[in-house]
Amino acid sequence: MVKVLGLDIGGANTKATYIKTDNGTVNEQRTALEYFPIWKDRKEQLPQVLEKLKQKVADSTALDVVGVTITAELSDAYMTKKEGINHVLDCVTKVFADVPTFVLDVETKMLTVKDARMEPLKVASANWAATGWMISQFIKNCIIIDVGSTTTSIIPVINGKVAARGRTDLEKLQNGELVYSGSLRTNLAAIVESIPVKGKMTRVSSELFAQSGDVHLLLNNIEHEDYTAETCDGRGKTRKEAAARLARVVCADTDMLNEQEIVVMAKFVYERQVEQISAGLKHVYERKQSIQGEKMAVVTGLGRNFLARKAAEKVGFKQIIDMKELVGAEAAIVSPSIGVALMVATGLEGKTVKWKQS
Repeated sequence: MVKVLGLDIGGANTKATYIKTDNGTVNEQRTALEYFPIWKDRKEQLPQVLEKLKQKVADSTALDVVGVTITAELSDAYMTKKEGINHVLDCVTKVFADVPTFVLDVETKMLTVKDARMEPLKVASANWAATGWMISQFIKNCIIIDVGSTTTSIIPVINGKVAARGRTDLEKLQNGELVYSGSLRTNLAAIVESIPVKGKMTRVSSELFAQSGDVHLLLNNIEHEDYTAETCDGRGKTRKEAAARLARVVCADTDMLNEQEIVVMAKFVYERQVEQISAGLKHVYERKQSIQGEKMAVVTGLGRNFLARKAAEKVGFKQIIDMKELVGAEAAIVSPSIGVALMVATGLEGKTVKWKQS
């Protein structure tokens, strides 16, 4: 029996998955997510966040191993990625001092903490590799579309192997495998330059007045409890408050624009965000000639159905699988943390760890 904690330590959200496995089968699974904007809150508080997540999912269970993937290093809380990786690893080893810990790299390998410190750019922002590896255990040829709160990762899998061209975020941005558009935290000015207001196209303000979470709340794509990020104005997460933020994007307010007019604006932004993601997906799909004809997509993350699925349909994918059908709805929200947990459990057990139903 193996007891594993997987951590996906991001700049805005940190996610945890606890699994208990026996003879290659997951018998128990618990997940949790903590909103922790490391660039705003003191980064020295990260150990407390990790301890809180551990208590939520594993309580006082004695762990056999911890698997970690890190994206927080890109935060401007750090001057360089190397500094960020080392600080996060300091925090992890402080909290889990007595537990063997391994760190995911971009080649889907698990490194010791010592080796990760020696090659920080190989473990920086490698969480997409955990998701890709996990889904490759179920489906041998597909493209994964993972829409989180901040970004979208597009991950090709060919012949059961993760086949991403990019390794760093820079490389992935250059080839379509990373689209900086997500379900909650994307500035609307990064999605549209202008927007229809009362039938007239209107340029938008580039201030951070509203974000994608406001659009998706207004359009009922998410529920109040899904809106885990803080709002741009620090106010609440009601439809009325979201509408006020959206009106401000065109330097107006809810005295000047009614709810129906603001919903028209929201629908326009939504369509453009789907187009952003579908452009990256098309770029990746057309380059991967060896999966031509398969046209299968796996969608995961918070935006898996209202953004990833819509983008896949727009590109012409006929087979679209919701990751919750493979691992459950909760795990689909925190897929990198469960992926890295499965990877280290597989290493300990010496066989690929899967779910009972598989």
